[in-house]
Amino acid sequence: MAGFIADPDTYVDGPPHERFDALRATEPVSWVAMDGEPGYWAVLRHADVVHVSKRSDVFSATEGGVVVENLDPVALENMRDMLLAMDPPRHTAYRKPVAAEFKARVIAELEDRVRGVVTTILDRADEKGSELEFVHDVCAHLPSQILGELMGLPAEDWPLVHAMAERNSGSQDPDVADGQKRGSAAVEMAMYAMQFAASRREEGPQGDLTDVLLGEEFDGHLMSDVDFARFFVQLVTAGNDTTRTMLSSGTLALLQHPDQLAALRANTSGMPAAVEEVLRWANPLHYFRRTAIVDTRLADVDIATGDKVAMIYTAANRDPEVFSRPHTFDTTRNPNPHLSFGIATHFCLGVHLARLEGRVFFEEVLQRWPNLELAGTPTRQRSNLNNSLKTLPVRTT
Repeated sequence: MAGFIADPDTYVDGPPHERFDALRATEPVSWVAMDGEPGYWAVLRHADVVHVSKRSDVFSATEGGVVVENLDPVALENMRDMLLAMDPPRHTAYRKPVAAEFKARVIAELEDRVRGVVTTILDRADEKGSELEFVHDVCAHLPSQILGELMGLPAEDWPLVHAMAERNSGSQDPDVADGQKRGSAAVEMAMYAMQFAASRREEGPQGDLTDVLLGEEFDGHLMSDVDFARFFVQLVTAGNDTTRTMLSSGTLALLQHPDQLAALRANTSGMPAAVEEVLRWANPLHYFRRTAIVDTRLADVDIATGDKVAMIYTAANRDPEVFSRPHTFDTTRNPNPHLSFGIATHFCLGVHLARLEGRVFFEEVLQRWPNLELAGTPTRQRSNLNNSLKTLPVRTT
């Protein structure tokens, strides 16, 4: 049975790639039982994940949200006002006003600033000594600071906002949740965002992304403070967690593949391709959910209206029908049509920023620390959603 896919404990020792391989070959659309609520269909093949992603008229992000656990009505309503859980045409109407801020040419202008932030982070890490917990001493700071600057958040608030974002996405891990109930961090973030929006309206425009969110019309109306808060929770949580995961998981992958690390040191022009392979190899999110809004059929399986459907990126990114040697970490892989940024309507809004941050980060880390090495055993977050490292002990000498 495929019930292991829903169990957060499954992922503590790493993604179950062998079990995904076996299921993909025999039951590419597998039924996953859940305790206390209806189960869901896990979609494991690359082509089928692409199909589900592209057919928002069949598979809705809005109907049941994007996590496999059924949410209570208030939480679901809040999620439905987040971009990641909107279907067209509402998704298009909400994405269009901010899309210009994330275009490739706009993000490219941030390279010097990103490099300066990375350099400062590495300087501070050096001051801590040669033994580092790389996830939080190094990787977490880059997305926190860049997002903080883009949105005009006070610098003294960046650590608080990052901590709330991490608790929000890490509620299945007791170490990360820190005793708080699921959803409490999202409420805390939303309250912060509402206060921030109110103060910004009093202060006036500052020339940042917050001005765009508060000043542009979305689907025919200006954002209220509540609207802004919902958008803020999604943007900040996604931007912080996925980028932190990309940087830390990429560092671990390179340390575990010294031949690939040596090749990149010798030729940093290969860094863009290496970032893509990091994203394929260690996709930050295991899945996103959709809900069938009509009866349909996928891979010879009948899916009924109302059924949950989960696109398992962790399995799709290792599909041998698409990737040669799928379980080989190859920083020169080309082409590399991984699905870690999604595809179609919900293709990641921040894709260019994530790629820029990844490329600059690894360029600077490899230049700064020629003898980077593991200093202990990494630990992973307990989660069926987040494919994240919790700790990564590293030695920089």
